[in-house]
Amino acid sequence: MPMPLEYRQASADFDAFMKDLVASSMLTSSHQAYTMLQAVLQVFRRRLTFAEAISFANVLPPVLRAIFVSDWDVDLPKSPFAERDELMREVRAFRHDHNLSTETAIEDVTSAIRRHVDPAAFDRVMKTLSANARGFWSMGSP
Repeated sequence: MPMPLEYRQASADFDAFMKDLVASSMLTSSHQAYTMLQAVLQVFRRRLTFAEAISFANVLPPVLRAIFVSDWDVDLPKSPFAERDELMREVRAFRHDHNLSTETAIEDVTSAIRRHVDPAAFDRVMKTLSANARGFWSMGSP
C-alpha cells in the first residue's frame, strides 16, 4: 500500500492551515496562532471521553491530530462543558504569559478547522457527540 497522501502532504497542509488561521484571526504570527490553536483543542479535549476524543482526532488532518493528542494526561478527570465565556477564560489561561488568543479564539479555530477537514466526516463525528460538544464547534455559544 502506498503512503497515504495526507501523510505525504502533512507539512504543506499544516502550513496552509496556519496561514489561514493567522489571517482569519488577524493575529500577527504563526506562533500566536499555534498557542491559540493548542489552547482551544485542549479545552475541548478535556471535555471528552477517551473514545470521543480519538473519534474526533481521526477526522483532523495529521498535524492537527498530533497537536490534539500531544501532552495528554489521560488520567485527568473529564471536565464538564461550560458557558462560552468560561471556556474562553480557560483558553486564555493556557500558557498565560505567551497567549495572545483573540476574544473569539474558539470561533476563529472552529472556522479554520472546518475549512481544512472533510465536512462530511466532521459532521458524522459531531453527530456522535453531545450537544455541548457540537455547540463548541458551532460558530456561536454551545
